[in-house]
Amino acid sequence: MEITSQALSFDTAAASYAANRPSYPPALLDAVEELAGRPLQGARIADIGAGTGLGTALLHAAGARVIAVEPGPEMAAQLRHGLPDVPVVLGDGNHLPLASDSVDIVTYAQAWHWTDPHHSVPEALRVLHPGGALALWWNDSDDTIGWIADQDTRLRRLFGAPDGEPDPTARFRKLPTELVFTTRQVWWTRTVPLETHLANLASYSDFLVLGKSATDTFLAAERELLTAVLPGGMVEERYVVSLAVATR
Repeated sequence: MEITSQALSFDTAAASYAANRPSYPPALLDAVEELAGRPLQGARIADIGAGTGLGTALLHAAGARVIAVEPGPEMAAQLRHGLPDVPVVLGDGNHLPLASDSVDIVTYAQAWHWTDPHHSVPEALRVLHPGGALALWWNDSDDTIGWIADQDTRLRRLFGAPDGEPDPTARFRKLPTELVFTTRQVWWTRTVPLETHLANLASYSDFLVLGKSATDTFLAAERELLTAVLPGGMVEERYVVSLAVATR
């Protein structure tokens, strides 16, 4: 399976993605270290599907020796601009442009679901040192918060997804079964201006392929709704990070 056009759609909004997407909480890195069984300081890490470097930046700041792998040229250019000391190579998780037995940890920050596990699992195992770790994580909105649940319902209806009760373990139920994963969840919040929240939504791949007119129409209605629900012009976004780690 090749990387889809929807996955590569992020290239059309690389600058907005870098400016408006949420990062990850420090507690996530603590959990990665615990489950991987080694410190990030000094570790050789390959961050796959690195995008504009949100996860890469945290790993780099923790003292890891990171190489970023990203399929989109514009996303990679944003990463290079923001993290000039981190090497970046064009590639994807199905065909890693890395030597065998060359890294301690392979990370996928919000990117594993764009791969074909029939290829990405053996590729991750190939590039890991014996005893190395594969760490996958996703940042999802916390649907236990009323206004977030209401917004997610509107998003699902816009994109034709079925309604349903929030499932905080959904990410874990889709993990590749040929590996044994240990899982952890971390809840966190960020408070941003309403326009940043809306720009974050607009950077979702579903909106990028939907088109500007339909996106603008939805965001205009969302701006009006949230202004009434969350007065003051600021939005407290609540997230849950789902982390899964397996060792080679």
